[in-house]
Amino acid sequence: MKNKREKFVQRLIEFTPKTWICLKNKYTFNLFKHDLIGGVTVGIIALPLAMAFAIASGLSPVSGLYTAIIAGFIISLLGGSYSQIGGPTGAFVVIIYNIVHNHGYTGLVLATILAGLILLAFAFFRLGTLIKYIPYPLVVGFTSGIAVIIFVSQIKDFFGLNIQNLPAEFIPKCIAIFSSFSSWHPITFGVAAGSLLLIILIRRFFPVLPWGITAIALAGGLSWILELPVETIASRFGEIPRSFPAFSLSNFLTPFDRWYNLIPEALTIAFLAGIESLLSAIVADGMTGRRHKSNCELMAVGIANIGSVLFGGIPATGAIARTATSIKSGSKTPFAGIIHSATLLLILLIFAPIVSQIPLASLSAVLVMVAWNMSEYHHFRNLFKAPPYDIAILLVTFLLTVLVDLTIAVEVGIVLSAFLFIKRIEDVSQIAPLYFLKDEPIENEEVNQESLEQSAIPNGVEVYEVTGPLFFGLADSLRDILSNIKFPPKVFILRMRQVPVIDATGMHALRELVNKCKRDHISLILSGVNKSVLHTIKKFDLLESDQEQMIFPHFDQALKRASELVQD
Repeated sequence: MKNKREKFVQRLIEFTPKTWICLKNKYTFNLFKHDLIGGVTVGIIALPLAMAFAIASGLSPVSGLYTAIIAGFIISLLGGSYSQIGGPTGAFVVIIYNIVHNHGYTGLVLATILAGLILLAFAFFRLGTLIKYIPYPLVVGFTSGIAVIIFVSQIKDFFGLNIQNLPAEFIPKCIAIFSSFSSWHPITFGVAAGSLLLIILIRRFFPVLPWGITAIALAGGLSWILELPVETIASRFGEIPRSFPAFSLSNFLTPFDRWYNLIPEALTIAFLAGIESLLSAIVADGMTGRRHKSNCELMAVGIANIGSVLFGGIPATGAIARTATSIKSGSKTPFAGIIHSATLLLILLIFAPIVSQIPLASLSAVLVMVAWNMSEYHHFRNLFKAPPYDIAILLVTFLLTVLVDLTIAVEVGIVLSAFLFIKRIEDVSQIAPLYFLKDEPIENEEVNQESLEQSAIPNGVEVYEVTGPLFFGLADSLRDILSNIKFPPKVFILRMRQVPVIDATGMHALRELVNKCKRDHISLILSGVNKSVLHTIKKFDLLESDQEQMIFPHFDQALKRASELVQD
């Protein structure tokens, strides 16, 4: 009963949000001042990004604002990081665009709710630490692929091309863009190029300024004063409503078959949301010296995604760049993220008519810069110095992301990474014969090295040593050992001191070895079996009671017993 109570208390602590911890430890006015500055700063920065990501996803810019407000608030309120800033990010643009194109906004709502439930399941089963098992080349591959797709998708608005329906697939999209280049609009291109130049200059010479909103404000103001004939948010999507996001369950209540068809997309959203949030939390920990709670963060992101789409938003996650900006601006606690959401809500309620006049060309320039930042070309280029397996994961994930589909790219990338990991384990694991005992390492066995060096393997005894995990990759080798021995021995010693774990396939192969030795009247001795592996062997009832006496903790004991058996 006591253990259950302790586990329950531990689980409560694990899922206690950092906001509650901050309040419990006395949230002072001095902390609030730092959070206010950081929250307002990152809120202003998030404004153009939220709208740009929504537009690039094929939706209204207000969907991005609703996401930053609702999801950003929930992630900060319930999350396990002191500094996380949540909202829409570039990683989702491709998957959202494809879902909306194929299933409509209702399909996006269903997929995102499913993704939220998957994230909650991940949190409940405490899978937050699995982030360390995602290969770095896979992350760089799909991130760089997303950057390429975002860049190509912005060419239309950047040059003001006259394309009615831009295809969702990459190759047809490129063909449509190049075939329509004769329709480019010089004034639109001038506004976009000027905005991009302003962004570059601000980032280079005035890094303290929020480059996105500053460039958009200057370009938008100049366009309004000169009455330039460029497309704006209002002209394409209508005026942004000056109202709080409305809660709706209508998109949630649909036939079950729609849910089933969207499971692959939901898994991709959950994967991207989870990995980006935890990566962002890790980056924040590195900047602040604090520690986040992975499973609490996954719980918050899951709830935030469900809440976002029920208020007309899109998928959300922790935003690495905005989180870093918040920290650099002086924020100290998660309340900075709540203030960031409140800042966006005030802008929506007060300045919506002004925001509606933002030129789409300026937003395309912001997304071009986002694509450049996401491309991680330095990391992409440096990975070509890595082993061939890593290069294969990088290129396969990148090409599938760009040319096929992000969902397939993630799935294939993970499966390929798993196979290559197994291959690497198999490369370092082996079963090999021992012909000489002298100079054999005995780190895991309490054996007298001097007496071992003076010993010799008796005639009629074969000694094989397993190095590494005894899993399905080594099963065939274990089964074929006795078949490969020219003269069957009287005693066979299997040295297992360097076997940390054994799986079911390895157990089955070991059982076949035991049975073969029994049929051929060969005495099988196991040496150096650790406690974990020994427990598994006994649990599987691998050995009969008389055979269990042939398991020895140390090799000198096994060798002594083998000598006795040979003499008999």
